[in-house]
Amino acid sequence: MKTLITIAILCVTSFFAQQLSLANAGLGEKEAALKEADRAIMLLPSAKDPVSGPTREEVLALIQMIFGETSRPISTLSRLLQTPYISWLHGPMPSTPALLRLAPLWDPLRSDPAFQKLCQGKQP
Repeated sequence: MKTLITIAILCVTSFFAQQLSLANAGLGEKEAALKEADRAIMLLPSAKDPVSGPTREEVLALIQMIFGETSRPISTLSRLLQTPYISWLHGPMPSTPALLRLAPLWDPLRSDPAFQKLCQGKQP
């Protein structure tokens, strides 16, 4: 029972760190946003929760993109395209080449050739 409570606390804490990272990104606080996104991943890494853990990485990629990075978010998205998980950004389905191609969320990456390959379903 104690283990289940600990897991539940980690899940909730990780989710709140994820949400705080997005709020900080919205406020233009790059360092705080990246710190909280990293903390969310640390609290609930994909290795411990392969279903919802990768969404923390997806949010980190989004935050990196918001602040002008391209290579790290594309690298993360490339890995996530091969990972079954529940996406927080795209609803219950994981990222797919079609979602990356159609979602305006990823518009800042559209001009990058590596992202264009991801949208075609090809790995960069």
